[in-house]
Amino acid sequence: MRVSKAQAQANREHIVETASVMFRERGYDGVGVADLMAAAGFTHGGFYKHFGSKADLMAEASANSLAQSTAAAESMSVQDFIDVYVSRDHRDGRSTGCTMAALCGDAARQSGDVKAAFAEGIERTLQTLGEKYPTAADAPQGEGRTRMIDLLARAVGAIMLSRACPDDSALADEILAVCHASMTESLPAIETPEEDTQDS
Repeated sequence: MRVSKAQAQANREHIVETASVMFRERGYDGVGVADLMAAAGFTHGGFYKHFGSKADLMAEASANSLAQSTAAAESMSVQDFIDVYVSRDHRDGRSTGCTMAALCGDAARQSGDVKAAFAEGIERTLQTLGEKYPTAADAPQGEGRTRMIDLLARAVGAIMLSRACPDDSALADEILAVCHASMTESLPAIETPEEDTQDS
């Protein structure tokens, strides 16, 4: 039976979404094409109707999940981001959590297409949250972005270190607690014009 173009596109999107979850849970090398297609509800042979190679799917799935993370960050303040990201819930929710924390180590060993997907996702996250980083009115141009790069690197590193510890390890929780407190304390308290008026 011939599949319509609309159905073929829906099938492709379903495969990409399934892959993005499985890659975050198991890593790129921990997911085979046969297992992936079975999890998505399709036959192994159907894979190559949609993708030229597993590497092509890795890049597309990574771009997809990174875009979802960026979209979620659009409604967050920088403090909200810290609270959600550097948390036990995120640490334990590997398959649905941030692709950067789950796969940055793997991506460093992958093709240029996968790295490009990560670079674009990281850039979008920095743009989204860098614009919200609390800075003084007279702060140098680009200071929010610079500080957000530092904060994002610490947030991703905190989750990666915590996940490297046993699930019930006190150290896993300590890493998150220390990093969360440090990042929160690093956020500058910027007075609003209203506050300035009240103080005068």
